[in-house]
Amino acid sequence: MTHTWDPDRYLAYADERGRPFVDLLARVHAEKPHTVVDLGCGPGNLTALLVDRWPGADVTGIDSSPDMIAAASAIEGVSWEVADLRTWAEPDPLALRAPVDVLVSNATLQWVPEHLDLLPGLLDRVAPGGWFAFQVPGNFDEPSHTARTELAAREPYAAHVRDARVPTSHGPADYARVLLDLGCEVDAWETTYLHVLTGEDPVFRWVSGTGARPTLQALPDDLRPDFEEEFKALLREAYPADSAGRVILPFRRIFVVAQKPDLVRV
Repeated sequence: MTHTWDPDRYLAYADERGRPFVDLLARVHAEKPHTVVDLGCGPGNLTALLVDRWPGADVTGIDSSPDMIAAASAIEGVSWEVADLRTWAEPDPLALRAPVDVLVSNATLQWVPEHLDLLPGLLDRVAPGGWFAFQVPGNFDEPSHTARTELAAREPYAAHVRDARVPTSHGPADYARVLLDLGCEVDAWETTYLHVLTGEDPVFRWVSGTGARPTLQALPDDLRPDFEEEFKALLREAYPADSAGRVILPFRRIFVVAQKPDLVRV
């Protein structure tokens, strides 16, 4: 089932969503890369940081969502492209595509089923000695996701949302093993951020822009309001506001930075 992304809703928590990207880049030690690609660039606000980090590089932002690329196109200094990362990672037997010195992917791979199997193909697009860095959410056992899953399994909702996309990820050791076996030097870790949110139903506003969006879009118009109200109630119970109206949302994220081995010298 297809769905669309809303750049404005996604950017509602731009600062909070951006911090993991900054933390990821801090561990990428490329000095003067020629080509840098942001795979799953979204609205491009974070891709712009790549231009600041490596001003001499050709930076490209790629996303499967035309709406996200349309929003990103106003940002200068970046080439933008609508493409599916699964296609982008396909083998290039004729070696027609130039290798990438730095490949980054921020909160994207979790949307691709069996993305662990895509890592070798993505690494193939990286130049020898280049860098492959990505970050994925690791909070799918938290109420922000389990409440949606439980509610979506109930009727009358289940019949409409059973094919909606649901994100998932692996542990840092799982990613590290794959890339270590491919000869990379790997730095993998996890961090749990504590986001302090305010306003009316802030956790719902957060998840409705990302993980819950496909489910919400799959519902017919006459059922969506009821689902949203039940979902909000479950989230308020799981994440109660304090006396000052603040809600703390723990958010675990998984980071991997891999440097591809250089050419073998004989």
